[in-house]
Amino acid sequence: MAIMGTAMVLAVGVPYTLSRFVFRDHAIRFPVLTGQKWNRTERWYLLAVVVIGYLVLPVYMVPTGVYENWPAASSPSTISRLFLGTNVLGIWDELFFICTAFTLLRRHLPEWQANVLQAVLFTSFLWELGFHAWGPLLIYPFALVQAWIFSRTKSLSYIVSVHLLFDFVLFLVLLHAHNREWFAFFLY
Repeated sequence: MAIMGTAMVLAVGVPYTLSRFVFRDHAIRFPVLTGQKWNRTERWYLLAVVVIGYLVLPVYMVPTGVYENWPAASSPSTISRLFLGTNVLGIWDELFFICTAFTLLRRHLPEWQANVLQAVLFTSFLWELGFHAWGPLLIYPFALVQAWIFSRTKSLSYIVSVHLLFDFVLFLVLLHAHNREWFAFFLY
């Protein structure tokens, strides 16, 4: 955990530090407090993300057995570690793939090409973490949409909110998959 955590911090921290203090171009930013309120469409999309997660994640994770790539969590300590892990990873995904990789690629490529490439990186990384079977068919469009939303809203807060809502459903599905009597409201 310490090795992976260190690598993840360095993956975001080194490009940010180089951009900010060596090149002094401030290319990489993490716009949290933008002062912009989320519009009606953005608020509805947050609800849609939960519904999409509810409809798709159990169908993907349970029948394929992909949930077994995550440890079974049934005690308070393992449940809290799973919750923390899914949330921290979701935040890191946005910091690295959107705010860092997408932003830097966009400086050298047209936006659509930068988006396609960051989505490949995003999908490849999550494949390595255990999103096998048809996971890339879910992750790739999600990554494309996240970068597209970020390029329009310029709000890290919003894309992290979207990601964490989806990951909350993921967390519940993982708990259910390992403990079938828990959260028996999923359809698959």
